[in-house]
Amino acid sequence: MDLLAALSGLGLGLSLIVAIGSQNAFVLRQGLRGEHVGAVVAVCTASDAVLIAAGVAGVGALVQQAPELLVAVRVGGAAFLLGYAVVAARRALRPGGDALEESAAPARGSRRGALVTALALTWLNPHVYLDTVVLLGSVAAGQGEARWAFGAGAVAASVLWFSALGFGARLLRPLFARPGAWRVLDGAIAVVMALLAASLLAGLAG
Repeated sequence: MDLLAALSGLGLGLSLIVAIGSQNAFVLRQGLRGEHVGAVVAVCTASDAVLIAAGVAGVGALVQQAPELLVAVRVGGAAFLLGYAVVAARRALRPGGDALEESAAPARGSRRGALVTALALTWLNPHVYLDTVVLLGSVAAGQGEARWAFGAGAVAASVLWFSALGFGARLLRPLFARPGAWRVLDGAIAVVMALLAASLLAGLAG
């Protein structure tokens, strides 16, 4: 029973996390640049673990009863995502791009900046709360005594995905040795961030 619940959590966790989003886009970019990958992956997986544990413990029901909290998170998250979209768009429009070659690559970003960005993209994103705390928590509640095994499976999904995305990105490094590829990636990231921000603000109107 516990093994089946864990596998169910793993499957649902992967289905929710393997999608183009702000968190995934940032982890991919860090992996391609080889900058603080381990620290960023650790922050993302640890954050997911905390949120999943909260959902399994029943916090999701409390969140659903506090709509004003979700409104505040939506507004803050939208503002942050729009700001990140502007930064990514400026990188995409900059001549010369962001090649991986040593002679052309810009200075490495700070570890603190990378971790702050990873935390913000996780904790300021209402979709993360809806997916992990509310949705996963609701499904876990139906698992009865096996709910913590279900939660462990969902956490394992986060560990597997972020590790594969961050550390596996180096396989794409030959492609991103050209500035043009970086400009395309940053342009795509800018569009994704802007669309996510728009969806958050649209949710307020709905």
